Amino acid sequence: MSKQKTRREALVYHAKPQPGKIKIVPTKPYATQRDLGLAYSPGVAEPCLEIAKDKDNVYKYTAKGNIVAVISNGTAVLGLGNIGPEASKPVMEGKCLLFKIFADIDGIDIELDTTDVEKFIETVKIIAPTFGGINLEDIKAPEAFEIERRLKEELDIPVMHDDQHGTAIISAAALLNALVITKKKISDVRIVISGAGAAAVSCTRLYKAFGASDKNIVMLDSKGVIRSDRDTLSAEKLEFATDRKIDTLEEAMKDADVFIGLSVKDIVSAEMLLSMAKDPIVFAMANPDPEIDYNLAIKTRKDIIMATGRSDHPNQVNNVLGFPFIFRGALDVRATKINEAMKMAAVKALAELTKEPVPEQVNIAYGQTRLTFGRDYIIPKPFDPRLISEIPPAVAKAAMESGVAKMPIDDWDKYREELLQRSGNDNKIVRLLHDRARMNPKKIVYAEADHLDVLKAAQIAYEEGLATPILLGNKVVISELMKELEFDADILVIDSHADEANDKRNHYAAKYFENRQRSGVSLFGARAKMKERNYFAAMMVLEGDADGMISGYSRAYPTVVKPVFEVIGRAANVKKVSTVNIMITERGPLFLADTSINIDPNAEEIAEIAKMTANVATTFGFSPVMALLSYANFGSSTHPRATKVKEAVKILHATNPELVVDGELQIDFALNKELHQGKFPFSKLAGKKVNTLIFPNLESANITYKLLKELNQADSIGPIMVGLRRSVHILQLGASVDEMVNMTAVAVIDAQEREKRKLAKTQK
Repeated sequence: MSKQKTRREALVYHAKPQPGKIKIVPTKPYATQRDLGLAYSPGVAEPCLEIAKDKDNVYKYTAKGNIVAVISNGTAVLGLGNIGPEASKPVMEGKCLLFKIFADIDGIDIELDTTDVEKFIETVKIIAPTFGGINLEDIKAPEAFEIERRLKEELDIPVMHDDQHGTAIISAAALLNALVITKKKISDVRIVISGAGAAAVSCTRLYKAFGASDKNIVMLDSKGVIRSDRDTLSAEKLEFATDRKIDTLEEAMKDADVFIGLSVKDIVSAEMLLSMAKDPIVFAMANPDPEIDYNLAIKTRKDIIMATGRSDHPNQVNNVLGFPFIFRGALDVRATKINEAMKMAAVKALAELTKEPVPEQVNIAYGQTRLTFGRDYIIPKPFDPRLISEIPPAVAKAAMESGVAKMPIDDWDKYREELLQRSGNDNKIVRLLHDRARMNPKKIVYAEADHLDVLKAAQIAYEEGLATPILLGNKVVISELMKELEFDADILVIDSHADEANDKRNHYAAKYFENRQRSGVSLFGARAKMKERNYFAAMMVLEGDADGMISGYSRAYPTVVKPVFEVIGRAANVKKVSTVNIMITERGPLFLADTSINIDPNAEEIAEIAKMTANVATTFGFSPVMALLSYANFGSSTHPRATKVKEAVKILHATNPELVVDGELQIDFALNKELHQGKFPFSKLAGKKVNTLIFPNLESANITYKLLKELNQADSIGPIMVGLRRSVHILQLGASVDEMVNMTAVAVIDAQEREKRKLAKTQK
């Protein structure tokens, strides 16, 4: 993607459909006059009076305990430098977004128009009663040190400068694990730190807290090695000045065990790497380009343990592994500060989590057979769902043990369950889909590529590395639209009507005729059908000229399904093809079936739909907990529409006892765990959170998913076709660009899975 195009897309993303990335939404009812009377005058006076009696009641009656201020003056924004408070606002909004999606913390960004340390501190102190915590961001050194130190001393809420401590915490966890692998002691290793800013200083202090020795540390700034005999050193640099008579990075790297890069790209050469000790640990964390290229490093030293700040290489040191969960734990015990004990607890929890067996969802997200603790896995992945249930409790316990917690936690199991509930309201599954597709992109034919939105989706899929698009449609129209979109990639464009497609058209027609000649199809009719885009595209997939197909944007569902069924057909041992929609809801993803095809399935068909839907959930890394839905509960009705669901459950219990499935159930009993547990303790679903809903007929499934989508603004991924011989997926009429991009990722993953199964068969 060109820099100009990236710039334009970034600007549109931030400007449309409404400016910015965050908003405030009510958490209480407001529909009636009574509601408004409680929310404001006169009812609001009551909590005001309670807080006036005891200031701590502010945590009971307001949102203070879950709000973190993200505060900057814009003096050190990313790699952009001192660009001012207004220009820093998009970054601060972004930080608020990360707080919300990873830890369900409400971030409020505040940009201060001052470079005066005293004014900054005084302003933050004045507004502090509003917030449960303060996250300082993008403030240049050395002012950042003084601002954080003073605010920690003078406020009674958690304060952390993430630029300093985030990288320190994550890299310290990675370093401890790397030392375990190399069988080296932190007290013995020689450490070179390239960079002397806020992050470098905080990293080095934290390493020392874990046992690194002053005499073994060499820090460098833009002038070279920070030596004790250098003039005009700041207090922070003087803290790490060495007495060794060396001046350059090249000299410092000789026999070093650890290199920590927090500086600029390409300053470490292959020769420097070769001069390091056995089993070198190299954390090249300059972004976006590290101090030494990852591929060059691992080619130069086979014994290296390498980490970067990038997501496209193993061992990404990413601050999002730390700050959301550290603040979560601190807020939940009402800590008065984030102290060294809490930071060290986060380090240890991250390090230990890496050594535990990795959930299948994480393996799937990163396209791995099995991630295991080792040289290429020394720190958890940002997708790891265990982060929110492991890091906050460790931080909270440390706060309690170090005496800074004002509201201790007694029931840790209940707390972990609450944390997991908080993690269900984001779009992790979408990121999972895209990352997994990128691992092994496939050729996807877009049967309606001469429509602007379809072409936009294909362009995004191509530029994001999700798929290799094949564009099917009117070549002249596609060419014009590609110019309009600045989509200048060298990809295959096919017009099934054009003379140049004659050979393919005839080949496909012959194959189609061969397969359908006993179903009333003539060779002449087969040739005519190959001019229709959905027949042509389906034949491309059947013949292996494409790995998957996307269609349905501009045509009614039945008209697209027909050619797909005729050309592709059902997979072996599948009686009914069906569809699944994944709904991204506040309670987490819900898998719904069958939303598009089977009008009134019988018991055997419902059981088959349930099994295929369970496979979909498993494919995307979720353990299916399935409710078979009805208007009745466990035999409360003998009507055939209820008894067929009961019979389907009986079939599943007999044929697939390993599945967590039960019914027939009404929707409220399926989704309300407490209600279900109280009324039906005998059920397989008792005490479990249902994530998969199997409907008794098409109308109930289709209406439900569209109702969720329209009324709750729930994002939908689907309909995902299951039970076909190839990866073909049909969109809902008028699907959005985002929905088409997500379905492209689904089509790619579907093709990947089929390829894996085929390979496994050949290897038997």
